[in-house]
Amino acid sequence: MSRWKTDPILRVEHLSMRFGGLVAVNDVSFSVGRGDITALIGPNGAGKTTLFNCVTGFYKPTQGRLAFAREGRADAQEVRALTKTGKRHAQLASGDIYLLERMPDFEIAAKARVARTFQNIRLFPGMTTLENLVVAQHNSLMRASGWSILGLLSAPSWRRAEAAAIETARAWLERIGLEHRADDPAGALPYGDQRRLEIARAMCTGPALLCLDEPAAGLNPRESGELANLLRLIRDEHDTSILIIEHDMSVVMNISDHVVVLDYGALISDGPPDFVRNDTNVIAAYLGVADAAEAEHVVAEIAREAHE
Repeated sequence: MSRWKTDPILRVEHLSMRFGGLVAVNDVSFSVGRGDITALIGPNGAGKTTLFNCVTGFYKPTQGRLAFAREGRADAQEVRALTKTGKRHAQLASGDIYLLERMPDFEIAAKARVARTFQNIRLFPGMTTLENLVVAQHNSLMRASGWSILGLLSAPSWRRAEAAAIETARAWLERIGLEHRADDPAGALPYGDQRRLEIARAMCTGPALLCLDEPAAGLNPRESGELANLLRLIRDEHDTSILIIEHDMSVVMNISDHVVVLDYGALISDGPPDFVRNDTNVIAAYLGVADAAEAEHVVAEIAREAHE
């Protein structure tokens, strides 16, 4: 059963983002299923990263709703009721619902538990790999330290929290195969290892939704395969929903449960990988032709020439 229809963790409803006269995202609606890997794809300039920035609070959307059910279901009727109250959060019998468009980015990360990575790696290169994963847990560590005083006094509660953070960090280093590089500077790691470390750092925050912006960019086929295995592990063993922007179609089609396609800021396709792969609207967008009919003609010509 399609979980993005029956059990959505995120509902994107009529989302638009304008920069002056430029419409980067135009009336886009889709859902992200709980426990799914949802891929957001499209040609360059389609509005994918802009949409990500709206979901994670870096941009305030011009209009639209981003209903996030950290637990339970983002039931349409309950979301409408929350919208009318003017509030950003409601604790319902089924769980917590947040309206992300009303929240600053730090609250989306800390309270709604939405984590993200970026197109460009943003590790702390001078810190060790272990320290990069420990520092990701700063919210829980700061609370345990009493906002510094208990940490300065080395109180038992602080020592327990510190030990737990290090244990979590070491567990993730083991999952990504970097336990032997725990004391090495993160900046000294090969590019593919840095990519996996950045994802592990995001996971150390305990996200309900993990947003990844082109994680396979610059990876060779072996590294792309390791990335795909890591994302499946995150989905299957940690029950974390994943929303991913990716241009590597081999990665997208192999791991995705659901694919959403944008072109010029508009939604042009939405469904399972096999449906999207054969959608002539998608083929037209990637070939750069005018419409689906022309795309069918081009594909037929390519097939005919290949046969000859």
